[in-house]
Amino acid sequence: MDWKKIATPLLSVVAFLVLWEFIVWINNWPNYVMASPSDLPAAYEKYWKLFLIDSWQTLWRTVAGLALAVVFGTFLGMVMGFSKTARDALYPLLVGFNAIPKATLVPVLSLLFIGAHDFNTVLMAFLISFFPIAVSVGIGLSTLEPEYRDILGALGASKLTIFRKIALPKTLPEFFGALKVSVTLAFIGTNLVEIISPHGKGLGSLFQSGATNGDYPLMFAVLIALAFLGIVLYYAVVALEKVFAGWAERPAS
Repeated sequence: MDWKKIATPLLSVVAFLVLWEFIVWINNWPNYVMASPSDLPAAYEKYWKLFLIDSWQTLWRTVAGLALAVVFGTFLGMVMGFSKTARDALYPLLVGFNAIPKATLVPVLSLLFIGAHDFNTVLMAFLISFFPIAVSVGIGLSTLEPEYRDILGALGASKLTIFRKIALPKTLPEFFGALKVSVTLAFIGTNLVEIISPHGKGLGSLFQSGATNGDYPLMFAVLIALAFLGIVLYYAVVALEKVFAGWAERPAS
């Protein structure tokens, strides 16, 4: 086990918390202006049941939205990667949709699917996270060297074989790079709905409860919990990347 890979990020987190504590202390800010890391354990202890329940609510809906984004984004990327006509037709639509602030879609989704809070939350996580996956897969496939296709085609390989043996492995590094970005975007989508929609589920709702009651330690405790979940999901993607695309990683010089 490479202990340096574990110690380095842990030390960076500790350094961040120490700096945060120092800034609050040096400015003598009370916790109703800026909570410090030392204020957070009390909030976790007081609301630990809510943190467990709401963290699970946020996590499963984020993962569900991300899974939909992987399926749809990969399919869309394949369509654009193998067809220049489709790429020219879909890119403007995708770019235009991605430019729309997703917070403005929350009221629209809430009206379209009244009462379906879980569905709305998963849908927003999906809508905000599929774009990088679709673009990365499309670019990866569209830049596939034609020589490979010509040689394998001359040898009698089918299009499916060419895709499985050449196109898919070539696209995996770009796919996992985009998936790392989509993980954080999916959390943003989930929390947008949880904060704006008054249904009382998820960490976003817990954050809004803290804001309503002026409980700053609770609000910052929620932010740290969200960051922790994001880190866990990010490193889950990293682990999958090592399994399926570890060959693409170059050793550090």
